[in-house]
Amino acid sequence: MDTKSFILVLSLGVAMAKQPWGGRPSWRRLPNIIIMLMDDMGWGDLGCYGNEAQETPNIDKLAKEGAMFTDFYSAAVFCSPSRAAMLTGRLPIRTGMYTNITFGKQTGVAVNGTGGLVPEEETIAEVLSRLGYRNKIIGKWHLGNSKEFSPLNQGFHEFFGSHQNHLRPFDNISAPNNAVFRNDKMVGRYFQKEFFINKETGESDLTRIWTKDAVEFIDENRNNPFFLYWSADGTHEELGAHRDFLGTSQRGLYGDVIRDLDHGVGQIITRLKQLKLHRNTFVFFGSDNGPMTGIYGGSTGPFLCAKPTTYEGGMRVPGIFWWPGVIPAGQVEKAPANLLDIINTILEITGGEVSNPERPLDGQSLWPILIDKPGATLEKDSIFYYRGNGLYAVRVGDFKAHYWTWILDPLFKRLLRRGNPCSRVYIENFTTEELTDHNDRPFLFHLGRDPGETFPIDPSTDEYQIHLEVINNVRDQHLKSLEGDIGYPQLNMIDWAAADWSPPGCEEINMCLPVPESNPVVKPYP
Repeated sequence: MDTKSFILVLSLGVAMAKQPWGGRPSWRRLPNIIIMLMDDMGWGDLGCYGNEAQETPNIDKLAKEGAMFTDFYSAAVFCSPSRAAMLTGRLPIRTGMYTNITFGKQTGVAVNGTGGLVPEEETIAEVLSRLGYRNKIIGKWHLGNSKEFSPLNQGFHEFFGSHQNHLRPFDNISAPNNAVFRNDKMVGRYFQKEFFINKETGESDLTRIWTKDAVEFIDENRNNPFFLYWSADGTHEELGAHRDFLGTSQRGLYGDVIRDLDHGVGQIITRLKQLKLHRNTFVFFGSDNGPMTGIYGGSTGPFLCAKPTTYEGGMRVPGIFWWPGVIPAGQVEKAPANLLDIINTILEITGGEVSNPERPLDGQSLWPILIDKPGATLEKDSIFYYRGNGLYAVRVGDFKAHYWTWILDPLFKRLLRRGNPCSRVYIENFTTEELTDHNDRPFLFHLGRDPGETFPIDPSTDEYQIHLEVINNVRDQHLKSLEGDIGYPQLNMIDWAAADWSPPGCEEINMCLPVPESNPVVKPYP
């Protein structure tokens, strides 16, 4: 290559990077990005968040060496919409990752679903790909089953995992077990051969397999920037842990799985340090939503209820950020933050840009407070608690208003039989098993002094009137911002050729109703 050509190539590389954080001039020093997103892991499952078992030393060390958010949230109460929101920075109501068949019904991409995260939506992986990153997802995708919705069509160069998770097993006659892919080739099915989960003993090598592949990917890309989305889903049923951890936890099989995942995190971080990549790698650890209830579910800590509700236990999750030498160690951050903020933060630290800046992003960059910049605060202090197409609650500062409440819907009652996710507490007319409208007099809580949402503020007080007015204004502005930017409901769509895969009684759980013909107009009311 002659001198003129070399200068041109170098200039293009620098221009693509657009000056990442700190004004670093060279694309060669773009930070590696690792997102570790757990599945149904609770806020209270980790030692750093107060779990008395103290069985997560590697994850706890991430928090000790980085920043831990106490008020961190998922973007939805269910897997698919929450994961889509994290990857795009846009609420599920914008991306179409919801259903409007029943107001406020939570759902994900079903095994026989034809919808997914549409290609028009831009992911973190697509942004980073333009900067020269090598991108890989390992584990659970859950954003579409067909080639159109494959991660390989949405910015990822490599894929090792499943379009679904490891639910059931199925009977492999009328419904096969969920497939596992390496890139676009199926390499097996869950509950079979190396992807087994022994339902009798709880033994499984899945987390070990996802970990080994993550370490190999890091090895292969030690000399170029990479994005690893480690989507290990061990804490989602069916539970399974490596034999080294079976029977070792104080918390039963679920605790064994937590220990197995913690070991995987430790292996990945250790490899970064061995390769001397840790000081140029940004790591985020979180969960897609709150835990399931029951003996096979996780802990919500002090918070009310669990998945799939919009009470705190359903959406407040771990949020840990780690980058040695860049993010100061030992931070405990109380500002409300969200999975939606991840893409904004990555854009700031890499200098990347979305292709259409006119398209609204719902998050914000956490970078100023992550690096403990003097006087830094977040511009937004609001959290929107969505369930399907329903905006159930809004938090502004420390105050949270509930406009709708609903513990269960037919999907959970019939399919999962997990019991009441609010079984530990009953608050009259608030922990409601039927969809209940509180718009005339919303329940209002101060989450700082009442994180368990147990003592509603008296509507006759000045405190109630003042803060509810603030929250109402924020809600109304948010709903106005959705005008012209509502996605078609992807989670209505069922493949009729495979409809017999649905369990009996699909009419009852709204899984075999016709798809609406027109794009819905989303309102705060049904």
